[in-house]
Amino acid sequence: MTSAAELSEHRRQLYIKRLRLAALLCLLLLAAALWRLGAGEWDIPAARVAALLNPFLDEASRATPEALVIRSVRLPRFLAAVGTGGLLAVAGAVLQGLLTNPLAEPYTLGIAAGAAFGGALGFFFGSFAVTPMAFAGAMAALWLVSLIAARSGGGAAYIVLAGIITNAILSAGVTFLKAIADDRLSAIVLWLMGSLSGASPLSALSVWGAALILFIPAFIYARQIDAVSLSEGQGALLGIDEKKLRGLLLALSSLATAAAVSFFGIIGFVGLVVPHLMRTFTGPATRPLLIFSFLGGGLLLALADGAAQNLGELPVGVITALIGGPFFCWILMGRRRGA
Repeated sequence: MTSAAELSEHRRQLYIKRLRLAALLCLLLLAAALWRLGAGEWDIPAARVAALLNPFLDEASRATPEALVIRSVRLPRFLAAVGTGGLLAVAGAVLQGLLTNPLAEPYTLGIAAGAAFGGALGFFFGSFAVTPMAFAGAMAALWLVSLIAARSGGGAAYIVLAGIITNAILSAGVTFLKAIADDRLSAIVLWLMGSLSGASPLSALSVWGAALILFIPAFIYARQIDAVSLSEGQGALLGIDEKKLRGLLLALSSLATAAAVSFFGIIGFVGLVVPHLMRTFTGPATRPLLIFSFLGGGLLLALADGAAQNLGELPVGVITALIGGPFFCWILMGRRRGA
């Protein structure tokens, strides 16, 4: 039987481990920021980058070509990458906890496919319609997943299966839209592949806002998520309305994902890879997992975007898929061995 002293020592070691991981992720994010802001067709030294980011920089210095490149082009792109990666990773952590399934994330649940279908449909009405249609598509996908799950049994396992079905249906719908797109085809295809090359201060601010809209309620309800993640029905024994909790956080995850998809297309597997990796270091508790997932997701997407740019401006969704696909298989085989 574990003594109080052993439990206290375990908590102390876990705290130290989390503190070290937080310091490492922050240092890596800082290094990634200096790399992404300084490297490109026009290389700028790290010291000069830091000087040009000074908020009290005079007007003459702000008008220099170096300052314009960093402040107007590279900084919004880096912030968009961190915000989008963090958003998707937090959404994955929330969904995995709510549904007690390590394979749950916006991509596998069909939410991203719903936003992609809505956004692709929006191209037929004009670029102004892409964002609102992406939100509508994500919410419609969530409604369809909930309907299929309710008719099938209503449990968390059925939500994941319903998501896979919905993802297949909507992916076919996206293919149909591309087939009839005519002159809009190239714009739709480039958007769907996922890219941060067109990031602006507004889009970066929007994804950070969407990330906070999901992160804050998830952080507040973290204890309830912990209880629900133990097993199906465990939360009800503790007085938690599981259906209401799932409905709220699934809706917020869908809206946040739609914001990311509407601006930057489908960027898959971030919500699958990052929470799973962070959980091995931080433990299953939701609150620290949310924080570390945001940091890890932001770092992963910032590095993936840098790799995509250095490889000739490849879509960043291709890079994350190359990372996430084998990881997805590894999780599946691990679960099979543990069964």
